[in-house]
Amino acid sequence: MAVFMSADEAVQLIKTGDTIAISGFVGMGHPEEISQAIEKRFLETGEPRNLTLTHLASQNDGKSNWGLNRWGKEGLLKKVHSGHWSLQPDTIKLAVNNKIEAYCVPQGVMAHLYRAIAGKKPGILTHVGLKTFVDPRVEGGKLNSISHEEIVRLMEIDGKEYLFYKSFPVDVAIVRGTTADECGNVTIEKEAIALEFLLLALAAKGCGGKVIVQVERVVQAGTLNPMMVKLPKIAVDVVVVAKPENHWQVPMAEAYNPSLCGETRVPLKAVAPLPMSERKIICRRCAMELVPDAIVNLGIGMPEGVGVVSAEESVSGSMTMTVEPGVIGGVPLGGLYFGTAVNPEAIIDHANMFDFYDGGGLDLAVLGMAEMDETGNVNVSKFGPRIAGAGGFINITQSTPTVVFCGTLTASGLKVGVEDGKLKILSEGKIKKLVKKVEQITFSGEYGRTSGNKYLYVTERAVFELRPEGVTLVEIAPGVDLERDVLNQMEFKPLIASDLKLMDSRLFDPKTPMGIKSDILSKNTHQ
Repeated sequence: MAVFMSADEAVQLIKTGDTIAISGFVGMGHPEEISQAIEKRFLETGEPRNLTLTHLASQNDGKSNWGLNRWGKEGLLKKVHSGHWSLQPDTIKLAVNNKIEAYCVPQGVMAHLYRAIAGKKPGILTHVGLKTFVDPRVEGGKLNSISHEEIVRLMEIDGKEYLFYKSFPVDVAIVRGTTADECGNVTIEKEAIALEFLLLALAAKGCGGKVIVQVERVVQAGTLNPMMVKLPKIAVDVVVVAKPENHWQVPMAEAYNPSLCGETRVPLKAVAPLPMSERKIICRRCAMELVPDAIVNLGIGMPEGVGVVSAEESVSGSMTMTVEPGVIGGVPLGGLYFGTAVNPEAIIDHANMFDFYDGGGLDLAVLGMAEMDETGNVNVSKFGPRIAGAGGFINITQSTPTVVFCGTLTASGLKVGVEDGKLKILSEGKIKKLVKKVEQITFSGEYGRTSGNKYLYVTERAVFELRPEGVTLVEIAPGVDLERDVLNQMEFKPLIASDLKLMDSRLFDPKTPMGIKSDILSKNTHQ
């Protein structure tokens, strides 16, 4: 039977040198009261020290001191081994300054590693990560100069290359739920996503470790529906009942939104339309790749807007949107809400979603593009002193039949306007994003050219396609000059399609909707 403790008491179970696995995804699922307690204990006593922190995704807004950022203290951490880094500035600073060892593997690999750890398996073997920065022939997932551990190695089986990612011990799992009964059975009915709550607990149990669960409330033993129990008492050691302010469904944003977890459904008109901008142009062009009955993934950042555009165009009900932490259906949201959807149809566990993705279950993915180079490589994971990490990007781009990368052609100062169905460049960005060579390979153009998948690169003024012969310009916006506004704003010269087309003029019409519903619904399914 689980023991009920305060957060201050629970963190006394964490010892110097332990490996801690913690749940959460951007603004959801993070046990904030326990993070506050570990920060307080370390600042007051200097203990524990030299922890290894492992997690699937960042849990913060990228600027405030909550979530995983509370763990970003020199001395508290020795190592971070995760699938995503972007939103915890203090931890990133420690990694950049070589104060901690820093490793990154694909988010889905991380989820499946926890499953392997739970079953005492040596690791996982997968194609995911080949020829990217996690491949040992490239960087081996090491993010700074003091990180020397070989966490992944290349293997060949029946003439095919694979990557083998090694398991590691988990001493303490820290997760959260909604309701615990007096025995320690835990449900998650008010969580917006199911995440890896059970998987982390089983990983710790498989290593002889402890499991600490933060909940909102306690009920009498025997009153929980067993089908609703996500964490059974056999996988729980300690329950912490949090203060209400430390158990918001979306920290820093909303205490509870019932439309995110299926308690209620709201009209889609409640989703605010995107204002006219370069982002809307890009998201509209990406939305034109949608087909009826498609199963779609939308990435963080700019791609989030594709879900909004699909609602504007009244086509969101004609396909199924998904987000990697396990949300299926509904309209995916962005910002701190990324990973959730309004009116979801199903919410499954994080690792199971990546089983589906890795197995080719998606028809289409729309993902960000911070940098792209002449071989078709894309970087979204590292830029100078900024570490973002892979997230689900590598899993999705290597396993999906059609992938649309999206981003502006230039950055820092870009301003655009639209007039009479044409694009006007009002102010050019100072930074070119289509470069000679990307800083880090998050998507491998070499892998893509031999995969048989379709890859597009969509900007506000041009569309490129990765073809066997190389990166090819296939569309240009009406109103822009090919040499001045496209080719001169790139560090390499692409191939130019013999049938170079103009981008659809409706993309540049401020009217919403732009009227692509019939175009999308008339396509052959999965064409």
